[in-house]
Amino acid sequence: MTRWPIPQPMQLALDAARKAAGEGEVPIGALVVKDGQVLAVAANRTRNPPDPSGHAEIVALREAAAKLGSERLIGCDLYVTLEPCAMCAGAISHARIARLYYAAPDPKGGAVEHGARVFEHPQCLHRPEVYTGMGESEAAELLRDFFKARR
Repeated sequence: MTRWPIPQPMQLALDAARKAAGEGEVPIGALVVKDGQVLAVAANRTRNPPDPSGHAEIVALREAAAKLGSERLIGCDLYVTLEPCAMCAGAISHARIARLYYAAPDPKGGAVEHGARVFEHPQCLHRPEVYTGMGESEAAELLRDFFKARR
């Protein structure tokens, strides 16, 4: 796997993930960017308030859509610290995200290069460009440390 330098947007997503860990949430962060402007930075918010759809990607997409006044995030990029699950991959497709950057793969729950591989289905209406590995070791370490502390 190619080692990528960590771009500033992914650093901000990692910062959001660290903050989430400090609040007892699974440390996953996401960020939406358009034309170099950050539209939304979010972290997992599934526990407070209780919301099974409160994944970092969903929260960031909602905030960016509200800011743009459109459910279509044409020309936007999404940075996330972990490979999106099937729910999030579906939302990414529906939002028409141009490019998806994620740090760490998720062989158990991911749905981009693992599991359902949502973007490979013929029913998938939009497929973003996908780039992986930027900040992978940092994101994986955050997750390992978080779950290690809870076991």
